[in-house]
Amino acid sequence: MKAISCHLLPIKPPTSTPLPRLLPPPTYTTPRAISITAPSIPAPDTNASDDAVSAFWDYQFLFVSQRAETAEPVPLRLVDSALPLGFPSGTYYLTGPGLFSDDHGSTVHPLDGHGYLRSFRIDAAAGTIDFAARYVETEAQAEERDRHTGEWRFTHRGPFSVLKGGNMVGNTKVMKNVANTSVLRWGGRLFCLWEGGDPYEIEPRSLETVGRFDLAAGRRIEADDGGGDDGTVRAKLLDVAARVLKPLLYGVFKMPPRRLLSHYKIDDKRNRLLIMSCNAEDMLLPRSNFTIFEYDSNFKLLQSQEFNIPDHLMIHDWAFTDSHYILFGNRIKLDIAGSMTALCGFSPMISALSVNPSKTTCPIYLLPRFEDTKSRDWRVPIEAPSQMWVLHTGNAFEEKYENGDLHIQIQASTCSYQWFNFQKMFGYDWRTGKLDPSMMNLKRGQETLLPHLVNVSIKLDVDGNCQGCSVDNLAEWSKPTDFPVINQEFSGGRNTYVYAASSSGSRQALPHFPFDTVVKMNTATKATHTWSTGRRRFIGEPVFIPKASGGGEDDGFLLVVEYAVSTQRCYLVILDPKLIGKRNALVARFEVPRHLNFPLGFHGFWAPTSSSERHVSSPTRNLEFSHDP
Repeated sequence: MKAISCHLLPIKPPTSTPLPRLLPPPTYTTPRAISITAPSIPAPDTNASDDAVSAFWDYQFLFVSQRAETAEPVPLRLVDSALPLGFPSGTYYLTGPGLFSDDHGSTVHPLDGHGYLRSFRIDAAAGTIDFAARYVETEAQAEERDRHTGEWRFTHRGPFSVLKGGNMVGNTKVMKNVANTSVLRWGGRLFCLWEGGDPYEIEPRSLETVGRFDLAAGRRIEADDGGGDDGTVRAKLLDVAARVLKPLLYGVFKMPPRRLLSHYKIDDKRNRLLIMSCNAEDMLLPRSNFTIFEYDSNFKLLQSQEFNIPDHLMIHDWAFTDSHYILFGNRIKLDIAGSMTALCGFSPMISALSVNPSKTTCPIYLLPRFEDTKSRDWRVPIEAPSQMWVLHTGNAFEEKYENGDLHIQIQASTCSYQWFNFQKMFGYDWRTGKLDPSMMNLKRGQETLLPHLVNVSIKLDVDGNCQGCSVDNLAEWSKPTDFPVINQEFSGGRNTYVYAASSSGSRQALPHFPFDTVVKMNTATKATHTWSTGRRRFIGEPVFIPKASGGGEDDGFLLVVEYAVSTQRCYLVILDPKLIGKRNALVARFEVPRHLNFPLGFHGFWAPTSSSERHVSSPTRNLEFSHDP
């Protein structure tokens, strides 16, 4: 983080240097069955200096819309080394937004961009990788995209955006399930998830959208959680408020009654899928209702529990151990002024909420996963001695001592309440529809406000009383870091290694974000090792792939997408985790064809090929899923 100057980049780029000339919007014709044409955008100058102008355009090109789709697999060109021996066959799925601007003047926040699913199908025997990409055919996509002309017209505002090319005042079409946040392969089925609605099921090979899939439906196995209505005046008032809000949120703004969190968990030891949902109206009320479901590998519902927490929280990611679900309480509050402007259409709906830094601690709720773990009142949080906004969790595990004491450790990425801003994530300015990189690249000396990895340690006695809670840096690494991942086989258990996306700090104008480095952290020794991309190249979230033959915790491979914005190319990069920090860490690099170059992805999933999956037929469209009676 020794970069000097040019940390703050203006929303309007400097004009002292000629800017890349964008071509006019293309003329659309009736698309073929396989793909539609993407608009051609000239590449920035690869020899440009590391200045504010180049940085501004690098940042914009990381979020350029891609309209092209390909259902037929396209072979990727090998540009470095070769697919290594021992690499397992399988498919890496990556989801994220694909479209940010329509054909009528509206530009949306990256979180409101339509879901664009990418797949990299790896044939280890042949040493080849085939690429495919398609838009998730959500209900919003069907309404906003003309199937015959390929033209887009945004009609839904989305929670983070304001439409300029359509109706602004009185536009109640707010919630837009774009299925763009995460992807999951479970029980032979593939899903794209979003933070505020049902996931969409996708056919794994053709990437054709099957339809909405209600993961939280069916018979629920209720548990006696002790969190029911306590009969107080406050609780009754909140019930009245909820009854008033429901017709407005469900009927007018079309919000689903339950908001499914996009982050799921997989208990590899028990072979279970864990998902969580919350009530839509609780976003505006000082209470939080969470329901957690556990499924086996055949999607049989094994258990579900509901927890009513008397606090106004925003949960994006969470963790689990052998006996607990763990929620970091990101405190929020209702912004009255923002609510009024949001309801009138003058600001994004997310303006109704703001962070609540009223306390210097962070509440951590340890929710009992099973009946025999209810040894403490879970409604009383553990107050961590640090005010931190938790973005993503990497892993959590617990150790029980002979005297009954319990030691819980959680690895997570956190940032400061002073930096986190609902309306400015990714640097999006809803007033102009532009992306401002200065939001993600603070002045030198403010780096501690940005995301970094921590280890939270909680010690409980046999009765569940907290004997100590501490927050420490996960390793000796101070640069901004996010998207922590581990070897999935160690999820819920003690792990030594954590991998994440980070910044080298070597860029003068974009020192902190976008990320350009994969960091490997040793939680035992606190040592760190890194691999960085070339000049004006960025990366997304890494994914760990264990070797098929098994081995140690770091025996496997790392997959990460490299975004070479200076040449408008995307590469699938394979790294050797054991060699991170050494010159030969790069195992192979495959190039995506330029006409299929895609914007920054959010979260991915590795699905190894199994003999049974090779013969699975396509699921029936709109297939319902049921639970055992």
